[in-house]
Amino acid sequence: MQHFGLLGAKLGHSLSPQIHGMIFEELDIAADYKLLELPAEALKTAVPELAQRYTGVNVTIPHKIEVMPFLDSISAEAAAIGAVNTISFNNGKSCGYNTDWLGFGMMLEYYGIKTEGKKAAVLGIGGASRAVVQYLAKSRAKEILLVSRNPQAIPQQVVEICGNIKTRCLSYEELAGETGDIIINCTPVGMYPKTGVSPVTEAVIKNFGAAADLIYNPAETEFLRMARACGKTAVNGLLMLAAQAVAAQEIWQQRKLGTDLAVKIMQRLAEK
Repeated sequence: MQHFGLLGAKLGHSLSPQIHGMIFEELDIAADYKLLELPAEALKTAVPELAQRYTGVNVTIPHKIEVMPFLDSISAEAAAIGAVNTISFNNGKSCGYNTDWLGFGMMLEYYGIKTEGKKAAVLGIGGASRAVVQYLAKSRAKEILLVSRNPQAIPQQVVEICGNIKTRCLSYEELAGETGDIIINCTPVGMYPKTGVSPVTEAVIKNFGAAADLIYNPAETEFLRMARACGKTAVNGLLMLAAQAVAAQEIWQQRKLGTDLAVKIMQRLAEK
């Protein structure tokens, strides 16, 4: 029996046990997945204790950053993003990874949204946007627009993730004068229960070829509704949610599982 879990502060509404339970069913793995609610001050002692009993754990806010000093190693991608959402335990040692960027990439690839050589606008500068920027950089986007209400306050670390790719920091007002290939909402604007609002206007969305929203509840945000009304390809974050979990299991199981499994999990989640 393999043991997995989710490390966080308040986990009452997490879908992670449900998602990983589906993965265990699909792969016929004998495993369980528990919610591990801990305060930040308990992480230092909790990580080595978990390493003795667990195969791996996921990490959610607010511990994605706080847990990093207590890990034995961190992947290059997680270090660049500045956050860990997956920890693998091997022989008592802990290694931190970030699978959010892999899940985002799997989502775009499945829906046929290309980013190589393309211009992308990223709305918001939180943890989720850093994973998105990591994928855009890895997939060799042509230009990345980092959009914030206060562009002067965009952390240098976020800019550095972009590497040698042309990068500009813009306000939402400045974004109105731009055109591009894909616009990505990494903000919580439009998420349940505060639905019916969008971080940008329909006029802005019209200037981009495709729209992606990391929000999955509701399935169609106002941002995506306007994108579809403009005839744009528009995708929500449900496949990313499933895909980042599958990517974590790929690390833990040490084998390739692929997009098909992520799509199957997404479809099962959508039915529920």
